[in-house]
Amino acid sequence: MDLFLNAFNSDTGDVFTVYEERPAERFAGAVVWSRVRESAAPTPVRVLPDGCMDLLWMDGELLVAGPDTAAQIVSGAAGQHYTGLRFAPGRAAAVLGVAAWELRDQRVPLAALRSDRLVREWSERVADAADRGVVLELLAAQLAETRDLADPVPSGVLRGLRRGLDVPGLARGLALSERQLRRRCLDVFGYGPKTLDRVLRLGRALGPARDGLPFAQVATVAGYADQAHLAREVRALTGVPLGRLLADEAEQAAPEAAPGTTRPGGSGGQ
Repeated sequence: MDLFLNAFNSDTGDVFTVYEERPAERFAGAVVWSRVRESAAPTPVRVLPDGCMDLLWMDGELLVAGPDTAAQIVSGAAGQHYTGLRFAPGRAAAVLGVAAWELRDQRVPLAALRSDRLVREWSERVADAADRGVVLELLAAQLAETRDLADPVPSGVLRGLRRGLDVPGLARGLALSERQLRRRCLDVFGYGPKTLDRVLRLGRALGPARDGLPFAQVATVAGYADQAHLAREVRALTGVPLGRLLADEAEQAAPEAAPGTTRPGGSGGQ
């Protein structure tokens, strides 16, 4: 879930975001992030798919954000505080002990997955912490204590997709049948390898697009067949054309003079 990658102006005129992130200490490839939303009025936020899952502290509640298959629009109120632990693609399911597909396109209270007592204890610890991200990592570490996190499938699939392998090639590289590969991808990523490739390719396209690269060149460097293919995929996954997506992001950018604020950046698909 790329929660803060794109928020769009709702004619408030003064929307900005205070966003910070740092590498997680206990989980390779994970990111601890925090965000405070500043706005004169509630403003919709476009949540883009990025292949990741998050353990969240939001509005006084522990939540798990599952993998998204398309953009979701959620409301954000002024002054809301969020803290999250964003796992690398394919790694959260093992930590949480749940198949990723069961959480696909959902935001689920941790209490639906773990005992009320555990969630209550850790909710109090997060609420009282000076650094909530540290406590979220400790919570995740406890959840993962008895679990095997050494699954080779996530890293194998990601390496194969970066090399441009098709589904048969991915399956051969992991010594799986295509059916087994799809089932394993559903368990760890939340969707099959083809959908995962589309989501990750979107992330690869957004970085250079934000940097001002012409869209035709963005299509080439991100691995699309052509600019028309890029346009179709961006609209399908985000709900808006790429130009609109970038314009909305620019409108939501923080005022340059505001210390400690950033234009929403997020993981970009990681």
